[in-house]
Amino acid sequence: MAKGFPVGASSRRAPRRLAGHWFSALGLRVLGLTLLLLAGAAQAAERPVLLVMGDSLSAAYGIQRQAGWVSLLQARLDGKARVVNASISGETSGGAAARLPDLLGQHEPDIVVLELGGNDGLRGLPPGQFEANMTAMIEASQAAGAEVLLLGIDIPPNYGRAYRDAFTSVYTRLADAFDLPLVPFLLDGVALKEDLMQPDGIHPTAAGQPRILENVWPQLAPLLEANGAVVAESAQD
Repeated sequence: MAKGFPVGASSRRAPRRLAGHWFSALGLRVLGLTLLLLAGAAQAAERPVLLVMGDSLSAAYGIQRQAGWVSLLQARLDGKARVVNASISGETSGGAAARLPDLLGQHEPDIVVLELGGNDGLRGLPPGQFEANMTAMIEASQAAGAEVLLLGIDIPPNYGRAYRDAFTSVYTRLADAFDLPLVPFLLDGVALKEDLMQPDGIHPTAAGQPRILENVWPQLAPLLEANGAVVAESAQD
């Protein structure tokens, strides 16, 4: 009978021990990977959601969409918030008010940015109706748990001083009534500069978009921070 290594109880248990160690190590790796995935999902869920309801000024009319101020904002946030741009060229406050409830339910935003009024003003909509539409959107957003930022616009002087003042004063009244942050004039520093405006004199060029973001940022940044996004102090940082 050939002699070999003795096979005792300890030797017979060795493969089981090795298998046990292997499964334990595999279990730890799976557990670690699961925790990482859960942490990533939790982090993504904690990001504030920003919904932009606007017209052509926020829909990057006449330029590449990625050059628009909303896309520049998204790039600047670098994943610290999720930006949903629901802006449509030609949009009115009435059209946006009709679309908003579904968007609130779909995206559950933490912040709603309302950039509307330009097309209402150009169509001569009574300021009272514009104010009613905006009020409905503000109330719907707040009822859904979102904070609201107003972006004001101006209309051409040929519409008459009285109508122009009545229309633009709607933004101030709404900001005061609902205690909202307000950017008085979205195109400040852009509208009167030919090199920053398209030939139609209404829509900014790509070169004007960073200045628009700069106008919005001081009022938007505190809302983002209040909802958990750590952001830089200046839009140009």
